[in-house]
Amino acid sequence: MAFLRAAVCAALFISGSAASVRAQDVTLTAPDGAVEVSGTLLGYDGDFYRVQTQFGELTVDGSGVACEGPGCPSLTGYVTELTFSGSSTMAEVLLPALIEGFALRNGYKTRRDAGSGADFTYVLLRGGTVAARFHFLIGTTDDGFADLLSGDAGMVMALREIRAEEQKKARAAGMGDMTGPGRGRVLALDALVPVVAPNNPVRRISLPQLAGLFAGQITNWQELGGPDAPVSLHLPTDGSGLAQAVEDRLLAQAGLTLSDDIRRHGRSSALARRVSTDPFSIGIASYSETGTARALTLTGPCGFPLAASRRSVKTEDYPLTSPMFLYLPARRLPQVGREFLAYARGHSAQTVIRRAGFVDQQPETIPLESQGRRLANAIAAAGEGTDLAELQRMVTALDGLDRLTTSVRFEPGSTRPDAQSRSNIQQLARFLEGGFYDGRRLVFAGFSDGEGAAEGNRKIALKRAEAVRDAVLKAGETADVSRVDISVEAFGEALPMACDDSAWGRQVNRRVEIWVN
Repeated sequence: MAFLRAAVCAALFISGSAASVRAQDVTLTAPDGAVEVSGTLLGYDGDFYRVQTQFGELTVDGSGVACEGPGCPSLTGYVTELTFSGSSTMAEVLLPALIEGFALRNGYKTRRDAGSGADFTYVLLRGGTVAARFHFLIGTTDDGFADLLSGDAGMVMALREIRAEEQKKARAAGMGDMTGPGRGRVLALDALVPVVAPNNPVRRISLPQLAGLFAGQITNWQELGGPDAPVSLHLPTDGSGLAQAVEDRLLAQAGLTLSDDIRRHGRSSALARRVSTDPFSIGIASYSETGTARALTLTGPCGFPLAASRRSVKTEDYPLTSPMFLYLPARRLPQVGREFLAYARGHSAQTVIRRAGFVDQQPETIPLESQGRRLANAIAAAGEGTDLAELQRMVTALDGLDRLTTSVRFEPGSTRPDAQSRSNIQQLARFLEGGFYDGRRLVFAGFSDGEGAAEGNRKIALKRAEAVRDAVLKAGETADVSRVDISVEAFGEALPMACDDSAWGRQVNRRVEIWVN
């Protein structure tokens, strides 16, 4: 019986239930009365019930049971209810833009209803009838994870990756592995950008210098080649995903902690406005909200500059790229929720994301002839293990190919792709399944940092390239790879993106690039 199979399957869950049916007793009974499940209704998505019983949390196919009790929902007037909590930037700009695009594409009308404080609800209507409500609880990334764990939200809008303690609590609450496939979805890309006033004479800064500033080790602009004046530090509010990403991505890798002498701002845009009026201020803002402030270029002793741009953020060549996540537990979403998530990673949504001021994930190609700066740096940085013959081999192998902005980089001290790269792998797999690269050539090119022997680095780069290729093929289960010419190359330390004098630079250099003809 299908009902029995559904009743014993605790691996599928439902998210986004209406508040009016939460924590209410129900009894679900099969038509022949042979099976009966009683407990607290945790959710209903129009098709399935999720019930907390003495046997644990069960999911039951609604078509095979009758529901009795005060918690039973209306089966004729069901309205999808989804609650998002977390980042104000995502809630106020990114998600509304995506909802409007989704509604336009699927024939819904939208209405925005104000809630308490900054909270609001997007209502989707069809033919004058409410089909779904998307509730937004505005706060910080910390607030989002707290609301998820307490059951007040079904999705978290986050400007940083989930932390270990949050993962542990989510698993204990029956939400599954929040780092698993499909749990932490990258909706768009952003970056941490150091900004100063337009009249500040400093134009470039290294990552070690930037970390030293916000740790309070550098306190005068003179130490950076500027005027003899104290530095005023600015960050978004404590607990925001962007501010926490500064701690996780910038300071922690240098073994530093934030200075106590930092001015906080509720929004990245407010931070940028404040910094732009003070020639002695520096802040770290969102790439999408730098406003009239001027972004500093990241550099190092080797002299290779890295500025935040749409392409450098997509490729993660810019070392402070910061994905914008939507985290959701391992629970079944209502149909409208599933359709919205599918739309959010599609082609038309990428246009919406770009127009909203964020960096989309649509792959772009960069011709070899457009990469003169990288090639010039490769020649300048060539060491004993990277001679002219090796550079010639690289150029010959990549001649006639274009570099995709779809790159793969790895977590610090790990062979595991980072969050943005895991999303890139899934995206590339979908393109393969869709036949986008049929009849074309794909080259997975591995690169390394410059630490250690050059030959050893080439071998490590080759293993990474092979691992990424295998991960893409595994994710693209239905792809006909016989239609695509797929190969692997490794060039070790031959094409550095950043200086090897810091952990940040070495991490940027350890990568797998995808090249296509």
